Amino acid sequence: MKQIIIILGTLFFLVAGRQANAQEEDRNFLDDFRGTASITHNGISLVPTFSLGDPALLFDLKFTKGRVSFEPDMRFALEGKPWSFLFWLRYKAIQKERFSLRVGAHPALNFRTVSVIRNGQTEEILESRRYLAAEVVPNYKISDRVSVGMYYLHGRGFDEGVKETNFLVLNANFSNVPISENYYLNFTPQVYYLSTDDLKGYYTAGFLTFAKKDFPISLTAVVNKGIDTQILPDDDFTWSILLNYSFPNPIRKSKRRI
Repeated sequence: MKQIIIILGTLFFLVAGRQANAQEEDRNFLDDFRGTASITHNGISLVPTFSLGDPALLFDLKFTKGRVSFEPDMRFALEGKPWSFLFWLRYKAIQKERFSLRVGAHPALNFRTVSVIRNGQTEEILESRRYLAAEVVPNYKISDRVSVGMYYLHGRGFDEGVKETNFLVLNANFSNVPISENYYLNFTPQVYYLSTDDLKGYYTAGFLTFAKKDFPISLTAVVNKGIDTQILPDDDFTWSILLNYSFPNPIRKSKRRI
C-alpha cells in the first residue's frame, strides 16, 4: 500500500508540473487547476464526526472548466492503506455577486481491513464499500470576508454497512481575517444534523486555518462535538491538526502573462 501513496503522490506533483510547463493550447483547456496535500495526526472525514483515529495523508485536486469542476479527494492512513476515495463532479448553478448555488455528486469507495480464514489461516484483507452521494450548497455573501450558507448531502451505500446518510449543515465563513500585514485566518463555525439509517445526531464543529500571504504552507485545526446523538456517545469529541501544502495556480499565472 505504501507503493500506492508513492504512485499517487508522484502523479499529484506531476500533474502540477504538467500544468506549469504546458503549451498555451493546453493551458487554455482548463480555466483553473489547484491542489492541496495535507498530513494530520487524526484523519477527519467529510462528515466531521467520523475520523480515522490514526495519522492520515490527504490529497485534494480541483480541475475547473467554466462552471464545472472535477475534484478528486483521496485519503490514506499514514502507513499506506487507502481510507476513502471521492470523485466529485460539481457545477456552479448560480453565481451572483451575493448569492451562489453549487450542486455536485460523487461515486466513492470507503476501505476497511477485515479478517478472513483462508486455507485454515487467518488473513487480513482490504475491503472496499461503494457509495454514491449528491450535494446542494447555497451560500450568501454578506461582505468580502463574511458569508453564511448551508450544505446538504445525501448518500447511498451499496454494500455492507450504512445504506443511507443525510448530512445537513448551517455554517458561517470568515475568510482572510488579517492578524498582521502578512498573516491571516479563515474560520468556519457550523452546526449540523446527521442521520445514518435509523440513527441520528446533532453536532457542532469548527475549522480554523492560519496562513501566510503568498505562502503555500498553512495550518488547520478541526474540532467536532456531539450535542445530542445516537450515532456516537453524547460526550463524543474529535479534533485534528492538519499541515497543508497548497499548489500554486500556474494556469491563471500563465494567462496573466499573455
